[in-house]
Amino acid sequence: MRKYVVMGVQGSGKGTQATLLCREFDLVHISVGDIFRWHVQHHTKLGAQVRRTMAAGELVGDDQVEAVVRERLQQHDWNYGFVIDGFPRNGRQAEFFLESYDIDGVIHLDLPDEEVHRRVLNRRLCSRCGMDYNLIADRPEVEGKCDVCGGELVTRADDTPEALAARLREYHGKTKPVLDIFRRKEYVVSVDARPDPDTVQRDIRQKLGL
Repeated sequence: MRKYVVMGVQGSGKGTQATLLCREFDLVHISVGDIFRWHVQHHTKLGAQVRRTMAAGELVGDDQVEAVVRERLQQHDWNYGFVIDGFPRNGRQAEFFLESYDIDGVIHLDLPDEEVHRRVLNRRLCSRCGMDYNLIADRPEVEGKCDVCGGELVTRADDTPEALAARLREYHGKTKPVLDIFRRKEYVVSVDARPDPDTVQRDIRQKLGL
């Protein structure tokens, strides 16, 4: 059984790399961001709270995040292991995670802030089916329309320059210290997230010995 954490600033490709790793090794991808977005799209009580938080460029509170992660991992549908992204994001969450689960490695996707701005501000989301697009390398055939369902492509509520600046401050102030906690356990492999996804994935597997 393999259990990995993918960490990195927004736009570093955590979801993409987690998906590629899961596909090859039959692992379950657990995206905390996707779980919260599902609640937002389905207008749950938690979704309303998350929408307000994201629009302000803030991170969801520790208690809510830990409860969501705990509930998801208790489903035990990850027979061969999991890759989790979007968690932990601060020291308290890291300590909670290390106390609760044995992990095999932390994949740190390293991306400079200027590249984060370029990637994130070019992201679009289908308002109907939720398909992700990036206008840099993944433009739809018809501008502003989803290739899958024809729905309108919109900017995520949290993909604004102001919200991004707030999240970067939060990341550098709280999330990067989490890496130091994991490094003390010798769990962390650092990978340059600037190349194309396949190159990044090869680097990840090499450094993890897969």
